[in-house]
Amino acid sequence: MAQTFERELEVAMQAVARACRVCRSVQADLVTAATIQKKDKSPVTVADFASQAVICHALSSAFPGDPVVGEEDAKELRSNEGADARGKVVRHVNTVMGEPLSEDAVLAAIDRGGFDPQAATSDRSRARYWTLDPIDGTKGFLRGEQYAVALGLIVDGRVVLGVLGCPNLPVDHDDAGRGQGVVFAAVRGHGATMTVLDADSSAATPIRASGVKTTAAAKFCESVESGHTDQGASVQIAATLGITAEPFRIDSQCKYAAVARGDAEIYLRLPTRANYREKIWDHAAGMIVVEEAGGTVTDADGKPLDFSLGRELSANRGVIATCGPIHRAVVDAVAPQLA
Repeated sequence: MAQTFERELEVAMQAVARACRVCRSVQADLVTAATIQKKDKSPVTVADFASQAVICHALSSAFPGDPVVGEEDAKELRSNEGADARGKVVRHVNTVMGEPLSEDAVLAAIDRGGFDPQAATSDRSRARYWTLDPIDGTKGFLRGEQYAVALGLIVDGRVVLGVLGCPNLPVDHDDAGRGQGVVFAAVRGHGATMTVLDADSSAATPIRASGVKTTAAAKFCESVESGHTDQGASVQIAATLGITAEPFRIDSQCKYAAVARGDAEIYLRLPTRANYREKIWDHAAGMIVVEEAGGTVTDADGKPLDFSLGRELSANRGVIATCGPIHRAVVDAVAPQLA
């Protein structure tokens, strides 16, 4: 029977929910009409660091031997130029902590995200580590739209657990009255669930991908930002598959969540240049949530995503996630665009 990772799941869900709340705090405090107009990225920088600090501190406390592969380190914050941002990060982290953390503790937590599996000297650290994207979808964050906090656990090169926090995602795509904020979670062999972010006592609800079996009935889910995928190729692929519905465009790994609970059936992330390789933190949590909801995730060539090669998916190009039954047809339709 598949290992349940009960303690890991509990800690990860609590940490991601807390990070979602700190991101909301930063968004409410620092994102204004002026920062949006000036394309000022300083609010998302504060949120990125604060989110990573909150999650890495939780993981360090519960699993002190587990390293973390993340996007950020605290070098920028330790500099004289980073003093203003450093103060804001510490202040926002402590809005969600039960006991306040010192500045040194916050910076140390952020620095835990610098692990590189390929450079590891310990067999244990190479065998088990977490991968974190503290804010996936920075432009969505700045626009007040979709972004995600994504945390995955990798054991022996395989993603075994994933938690995906989506602070602005509607609880029900078809009923805006139910509010926003959802945490998705999955453990290998034990299914995927959805929990309302602001309802701590709410029981997790099992989710399933769409049962659509024909491509013509499917809906694409793709990035808002055209730089993240080849949207021109997506149009050609949609035509090949007989898809006429408008794409469901949202930022971040929230696209994985949309496929996992049936808001859409296909998510394509096609390479925009030949040598580009995806980062593991951009896909680990989302992939396992889709797979445990009954969907299928491969690279653009139909090969499984290989998380055993360090910080990048260096053996893969692109990503295709679907509800499952139509996956082969989508891979076949993508092939001519990659040739």
